[in-house]
Amino acid sequence: MDLEVTAALMIPAAELGWRFSRSSGPGGQHVNTSDSRVELSWCVEDSAALTEAQRDRLLDRLGPRLIGGVIVVTASERRSQLRNREIARDKLADLLRQALAPGGPQRRATRRTRGSNQRRLTAKGQRSQTKQQRKRPASE
Repeated sequence: MDLEVTAALMIPAAELGWRFSRSSGPGGQHVNTSDSRVELSWCVEDSAALTEAQRDRLLDRLGPRLIGGVIVVTASERRSQLRNREIARDKLADLLRQALAPGGPQRRATRRTRGSNQRRLTAKGQRSQTKQQRKRPASE
């Protein structure tokens, strides 16, 4: 089943890699016998579903999380492997949605107002005077 990230991006099921292992979560003795932990991997570098702009943005924003161009998401919250598969798919889709989202507007640099600068200097002078008054008087 294909993974729909956004309306413009659909990852084919053939590009998704699944691995299963024993989970350490809830489930009692059931945990010792079933492979309910899920690892979902997807290769960002080799994906045919991405445009060049999307690929560059993902590689830039997800750089620290990528291992050899592959992103891996794990899920072991539930006892059921099927439910953990759904959670892993949702985690990957959310992660990609956040990474592909356009950034916010750049901060426009502004100068301090004359009033705020004056208040800062006044407070600084008062603090300095307070500390000066703490000193021992000079002996004459």
